[in-house]
Amino acid sequence: MSFEKDQTLPPPDSFYLSGAMGWVDLGLAREALAELGQISPAHRRHPLVMQVTWTVWAGIPDWDEALAIAAELTRDHPAASFGWIHASYSLHELKKTREALENLLAVVERFPREYLVPYNLACYCAQLDDLSSAKGWLKKASALAGPAKIREMGREDPDLVPVIDYIESLH
Repeated sequence: MSFEKDQTLPPPDSFYLSGAMGWVDLGLAREALAELGQISPAHRRHPLVMQVTWTVWAGIPDWDEALAIAAELTRDHPAASFGWIHASYSLHELKKTREALENLLAVVERFPREYLVPYNLACYCAQLDDLSSAKGWLKKASALAGPAKIREMGREDPDLVPVIDYIESLH
């Protein structure tokens, strides 16, 4: 996963965060957690620090820990779409797909330009055998991100197998 650089974190915490992101890119969770652990308590709730922390736990995977971080993200930074997306994804991975769907449906109108919200809603609907809704969400995601991007993502996403023919028809 790639992360945007954030200049608002002062040194040395910005260096620890960069180090953690590097370890994440290499798939080395323990090393990433060690770097994150060096960040001062005053900056541990910074949204980018929390997002990287979620990514580490998701990569392990420890979905209970990932969900706990995502819940903190939604509480501390409710205007950030990634917290809601991460929370729903964590729920889905915990086999709580109905809760994942409801969590994201509750905030879908807050993020009208974020294509990952309708894309993930499509995934959850497809897994819950609501194929009509899945197609509707894919159409919205396609309008936001472009059909080529949604086709590319959808072809690789096992959650969307039930609607793969629809994905291939997106234009």
